[in-house]
Amino acid sequence: MKAEAGGTYYKDLPVSISKEINKMTELGYLNGYKDKSFKPYRPITRAEVAASLVKALKLPKPKSLTGFKDVTSKNPNASAIYALKEQGLFSGENGRFYSGKSFTREQAASILARGFKLKDNGIQAVYQDEAVISKTFLADTKAMKQHFIVTESNFKPNGFVTRAQWAVWLYRALEIDFKKDGQIPLDHFFKQPEKDQFSVSPNGEYIAFVQPWENRLNIFVQKSGEKEAKRITSEKDRDIMYFTWKNNDKIVYVKDNGGDENFHIFIANRDGSGAKDMTPFPNTLAWPLDELESQPDEILIQMNQRNPAFFDVYKLNIRTGELKMAAENPGNITGWLTDHKGDVRVAVVSNGVNNQILYRETIEKPFQPVMSTKFGDSFTPVMFTYDNKKLYVISNVGRDKAALELFDPTMKKVTETIYENDQVDVLSFIPDEEKGIAAVLYETDKVQFHYMDQEYEELHKKLMNKLPGKQVSFGKVNKESTKLMVRTWNDKSLGTYYFYDPKEDRLEKIADVTPWLNESKLADVEAISYKSRDGLTLHGYLTLPKGVPAKNLPVIINPHGGPWARDSWGFNPELQFLANLGYAVLQVNFRGSTGYGKAFMDAGNKQWGKAMQNDLTDGVQWLIKEGIADQKKVAIYGGSYGGYATLAGLAFTPDLYAAGIDYVGPSNLFTLLNSLPPYWESERRMFHERMGDPVKDKDLLEEISPLFHVDKIKAPLFVVQGANDPRVKKAESDQIVSALRERGVDVPYMVKDNEGHGFYNVENQLDFYKGMEKFLHYSLKR
Repeated sequence: MKAEAGGTYYKDLPVSISKEINKMTELGYLNGYKDKSFKPYRPITRAEVAASLVKALKLPKPKSLTGFKDVTSKNPNASAIYALKEQGLFSGENGRFYSGKSFTREQAASILARGFKLKDNGIQAVYQDEAVISKTFLADTKAMKQHFIVTESNFKPNGFVTRAQWAVWLYRALEIDFKKDGQIPLDHFFKQPEKDQFSVSPNGEYIAFVQPWENRLNIFVQKSGEKEAKRITSEKDRDIMYFTWKNNDKIVYVKDNGGDENFHIFIANRDGSGAKDMTPFPNTLAWPLDELESQPDEILIQMNQRNPAFFDVYKLNIRTGELKMAAENPGNITGWLTDHKGDVRVAVVSNGVNNQILYRETIEKPFQPVMSTKFGDSFTPVMFTYDNKKLYVISNVGRDKAALELFDPTMKKVTETIYENDQVDVLSFIPDEEKGIAAVLYETDKVQFHYMDQEYEELHKKLMNKLPGKQVSFGKVNKESTKLMVRTWNDKSLGTYYFYDPKEDRLEKIADVTPWLNESKLADVEAISYKSRDGLTLHGYLTLPKGVPAKNLPVIINPHGGPWARDSWGFNPELQFLANLGYAVLQVNFRGSTGYGKAFMDAGNKQWGKAMQNDLTDGVQWLIKEGIADQKKVAIYGGSYGGYATLAGLAFTPDLYAAGIDYVGPSNLFTLLNSLPPYWESERRMFHERMGDPVKDKDLLEEISPLFHVDKIKAPLFVVQGANDPRVKKAESDQIVSALRERGVDVPYMVKDNEGHGFYNVENQLDFYKGMEKFLHYSLKR
């Protein structure tokens, strides 16, 4: 059958489904009638289902053409019917197939779901008429909704499936809209690194790294000069996110359980033997504090076993497992710092509003207060000087932008301002044992370097010239070696590891982290700025789809989490994934974000859902004014605070967004504040000052909690949550979903039982982003 002008084959197709029916005809899966009609509302016959499905699934010919009394080998659809029977998709009734009869919707859905092997992806699919769906078919009908093949609230299971409905279902099951020429496969963006986190043993003889095994990042060790690496861990439930050499024979690593963030400390031998949990205590979080390089069998850890609300410091013997208290927390200490000998000599006391720095000259002496700060001021001891007498601190006390300073704890005062920037806060610094500070880092649109040492400056610039288009960091392979390990990255790649020999001026590639990504096909992440409605200059990033004019584009507003954090330039797989689908993505460092000074952060105090949200709204209006955004196709997606901003955007500016995706975001600020992790208890007053006090600011919190404004939400919403989230409890998502469903609003709700505050297991990430792709596509009617 030939298509007429405009690409249509039939004269009787509704515009809303003509694309799907025409495509099924073009592929030869479905045919119309001689009068050029399709008869979309006629029930489709079982034979027609068989003929179309066997082609769509590309099934082999059946081994036998027997099994149904009413389907002989002469039946034109016999091959299709028996091919599907052999796959277990057709069973017939009383030994007959009944080719001319129709399937009910639940029968047809079950056949399609089983044929395409639709798995449970964690979306809690709900139908309003679920009670009348047969138990036999319930899981399959839910799978249809989980995969966005069916989007209706009522399934009508006992009605006959029409030719149009079957065409649309088949089209969506084939994911035709998501298989465009030149489009990069989804899993390329979220694939685990091929190799990452390279680290050389103290004697320089071995190199350790993480690499996927059984779908999880595990530690491998390779001897210098050998080609093969040996896997030394066998973790199958969670990736290993951090490890370090303790000595030449043992590696320390940390891992939590299902995203609960109760990290435990493990020890593994270099040869792969003896992997052991050294902190096997329930409901306990432990983390390394100091590797104690001079003590071969001991490390310092901080752990909240004694009281879940605060952390003591212990000395852990990695051979015997013995734990000795090194510094006992009286209950108000929120941070510890060791000197270069591994002695705990600084403690930070905080009630969430006012902080105090405690110091002791030796571990035999008691801690004494040496510095106090009020709310809004930050004074962060980062490192002792190498003579262990003074402290490098990053502080905004007495200024707006945080500076790097030298603090003398015996004199109880700052003795030198090493570097300050009048535009942004100091981020960090590069220490040097011989020269103190090699460079100070600060972040504008990208991380910038203020060099303090000429040799470091020359070396850094030389490496950047050798590796153009990349950000470059490096450090000594170990204390004795002059060889360096170099890491590169940019906005299109997680980069490459190299060894660099300064004497020979030679780079040796170790490994590409994401070698399957072709940078030439990926999008640029560009720095942007615009003015808020009240005159603040807001900075952020705009990622535009590659090779597409920046005009009338569908747009995703992507607010960051925190909210006391910021977006930064670099490789972000979400940005590249969305740009690859044709979306522009705007990231805004709204007021309350870190890095832009005290006043900018304080401008976000008690402005959740208000001025902070207005900054995002103003970003949308800026994109519309610039002609970049199609104002009818603007969606909002974010995680954590960004999830809250998504809900707030849909509730407080309901005409602005066409869809929203809330990823582990709070919906009710009262219950959020009532369920903080125990070790955040010391920060409760900070939350009250920056977010709102549930007693003093009760009216404000009601006003800005999206849960209390669900009646205003009218755009489609997709909610995503980890069941073990210790920060934003699952109840936050449960509440908003329940409230909307009680109003008859259909909400796809994905929950993963082995995840916490965000998804880290790769199979869960793929389920989420595939769901995101389909949700955005159908919600924005692209």
